[in-house]
Amino acid sequence: MDSTIDQIGVYTPLLINVAKALVVLIIGWIVSGFVSSMIRKRVNASPRIDDTLGSFAASIVKWLILLITLIAVLQLFGIQATSLVAILGAASLAIGLALQGTLSNLAAGVMLILFRPYKLGQYVDIDGTSGTVKDINLFVTELSTPDNVQIILPNGKAWGAIISNYSTHPTRRVDFTFGIDYSDDIDKAMGIILKLAEADERVHADPKPWVKVTNLGDSSVDLGVRLWCTAADYWDLKFDMTKKVKEAFDAGGVSIPYPHQVEIQKKAD
Repeated sequence: MDSTIDQIGVYTPLLINVAKALVVLIIGWIVSGFVSSMIRKRVNASPRIDDTLGSFAASIVKWLILLITLIAVLQLFGIQATSLVAILGAASLAIGLALQGTLSNLAAGVMLILFRPYKLGQYVDIDGTSGTVKDINLFVTELSTPDNVQIILPNGKAWGAIISNYSTHPTRRVDFTFGIDYSDDIDKAMGIILKLAEADERVHADPKPWVKVTNLGDSSVDLGVRLWCTAADYWDLKFDMTKKVKEAFDAGGVSIPYPHQVEIQKKAD
């Protein structure tokens, strides 16, 4: 009985430290989330500061608080900060090799913030993956696709990839190709398209709407169309104009041909 009590007495300080460590970890996790969220909200509320910087700064603060929390937990078990630094210094090579991917993402995150190839809320294509930028933190970039799918890209991959930013410029060019039959009046078809473009308030007058014969296809004369609009109107204009041209061609007697296949049968001798 006495030996059991002695064993409990030996482990009591350790159990107390474990309990304290859990409390410190929970408090540190809560505080890091609260502070980072507060920083993000304060920055987003200020019109003078880019939202992207707020998101990145909130991420840095969160990880710093978690690091301080970890050091505090280690000190509860008798590991002093100076000893921890010495241990990390001695093991820096091994840690660097083990975490080279993570460190690469961290460095890439800093470069993304410095050069800003994209910002929060912009629609981008990164190495073939398209979506709206929802978050940029120390290690990853979060995208949301048009069908509301979350995409997580490591910053290292994003920084080393070709980035197409569709939201950088305030205006965009909408390109169309409409095919008409070889027997149709080309000038009439071009006039119908120009009339529709000039009547649409979303189409900019400068640069002027552009309609030209761009190709003589196997079954159609192809008319290329280039219209400029505000970036936010791009998709609506593209879909609406496609529908309007089809309806106007039908009403004006202009046909849109489709490829035909001719079957040739050879009679047996």
